[in-house]
Amino acid sequence: MTAGVSRAATAEVVSAGAEPVVLAEGLRRADVLSLHAPSLPETRHMIGEAELGMLRPGATLINTARGALVDTAALERVCVAGRLDAILDVTDPEPLPASSPLYDLPNVLLTPHVAGSLGSETRRMADAALTELERYGAGLPPQSPVTRESLVVQA
Repeated sequence: MTAGVSRAATAEVVSAGAEPVVLAEGLRRADVLSLHAPSLPETRHMIGEAELGMLRPGATLINTARGALVDTAALERVCVAGRLDAILDVTDPEPLPASSPLYDLPNVLLTPHVAGSLGSETRRMADAALTELERYGAGLPPQSPVTRESLVVQA
């Protein structure tokens, strides 16, 4: 079982056909690292120089979660060296300063923080919000409550 993960969560991962591993082992095995973590003090720069160094040469880092998860200076160094590719919908700082080398690298794709707001996603989010408001107005419990426990895993 990986640190900080409940037995139920581990069982769910296994039942889906995946293998839970600690971050360092996952980084060494990954061809693509896609981040989906909340921005919390303990997740700030969770992907730094050491973690980027564990990724295989040619691996791709995708960050559509929160910019602060990645140490931007460390990412700039590995991308300038051509060791890794990056797809970034979020950065830290946001936006990047005009002097950032990430803008001009052929192995980096920057998008303007819109990954969750394209196409029909905005309609689905609006529909879900309106449904929750209707339920609230009718005195019904929410379908998707936000709890103290859920806050630690929401990006």
